[in-house]
Amino acid sequence: MPKICITALEYPPDVGGVGESASRIAKMLIGLGYEVHVAVFRAIFRREKQEAEDGQFHRSYQETSQQDGVTVHRLHPAVRSLIGKEQDYLWDIYNQLKSLQQQYEFDLFHAFFINEMGFLTTMLAKECDRPVINSIRGADLHKHIFDSKQHGHICWTLANSDWTTFVSRDLMKRARVLVPEIKTRSTAFWNSINLIDFEQLPTPPLADRLQGTVISSVGNFRDKKGLEYLMDACGELDQETTITLLLVGNFVEKERIYWEQELASSGIADKIVITGKISRDEALAYLPYTDIFAIPSLNDGCPNALLEAMLAGKAIVGTNVDAIGEIIEDEVDGLLVNTASSKELTTALRRFINQPQLQKQFGLAAQAKVRSQLAPSIEQKNWQSIYQQLLGSSKVLEKMAV
Repeated sequence: MPKICITALEYPPDVGGVGESASRIAKMLIGLGYEVHVAVFRAIFRREKQEAEDGQFHRSYQETSQQDGVTVHRLHPAVRSLIGKEQDYLWDIYNQLKSLQQQYEFDLFHAFFINEMGFLTTMLAKECDRPVINSIRGADLHKHIFDSKQHGHICWTLANSDWTTFVSRDLMKRARVLVPEIKTRSTAFWNSINLIDFEQLPTPPLADRLQGTVISSVGNFRDKKGLEYLMDACGELDQETTITLLLVGNFVEKERIYWEQELASSGIADKIVITGKISRDEALAYLPYTDIFAIPSLNDGCPNALLEAMLAGKAIVGTNVDAIGEIIEDEVDGLLVNTASSKELTTALRRFINQPQLQKQFGLAAQAKVRSQLAPSIEQKNWQSIYQQLLGSSKVLEKMAV
């Protein structure tokens, strides 16, 4: 049985799209007959630096558990100094990852999120003469590529990956511009999603605060989400009809002052309901109470929140970027607008508000599409093809035969 090591910056019960995708794919690989391990770690060490400031020094350690047939290793670097540098922590994590390889002898590595996971994973894979896949999720190429300190690592990782996958054609195009030689060993395909029984979800705690037409958006709200343009649009619509802007999630801490300023100047602070950080199941429970799902992202990979809203049969207004613009067909199963356009968002939302039948029609069309074109069986076949190709190499077969 081939042994796979997935590396990811989060994994359930951690909340986040990368972790959800890593979990979904790990289970698919088990279904294909692989033994799957997931190494979870971060390459941004805010917690460790805070521990040092608090005098909480400790040696490196691992936490290993079984989750639905997947062996999950959570890696924690040592905290030894108040002036510990990034390379100290990265060196520690790399050694822990190498130790896992020595213990389990993985046949293939698969990294999720290239700028954090990709470099360490690819370097180890190459040193151990193992194939490696890198999966680009969104912000890793949309934003982090502009960090001069990460640019070299990202490009090296792309160049040395045996296969690279992308959740949108926009992401793949950018990677091929950066490293043209990956064209023959890269593919783009969407995330998939399992069916959800929304009728079995509990009543969410803030349901009684939702009034009029409920326009919702879901996520870890930060710069790329385009939320300020949605607040502009809702400010306009609030003068015409009763609405609630439901934000399922919370603002990232480093941008909190900015978002508090935007809320204060929006003129509709009393019409905005913010759930704060909640579990995925709690977030899903708000979808039946949503009339229009808005996803005004400036860039966003292939957001799971979009697929969940489609499964719930909601009318969707999204920006024409990444997989949002690839999955949603304008005027067929949703409405697409240009990024950073408060005016276009207002027009699209107003159209759905004024035409309830159109809401229903497009919502049902979106639901039919996600069930047929984004089914897990389709994504599993894509992964099966890539894994069989890489594990079919002569070096891997020779190793497995020993």
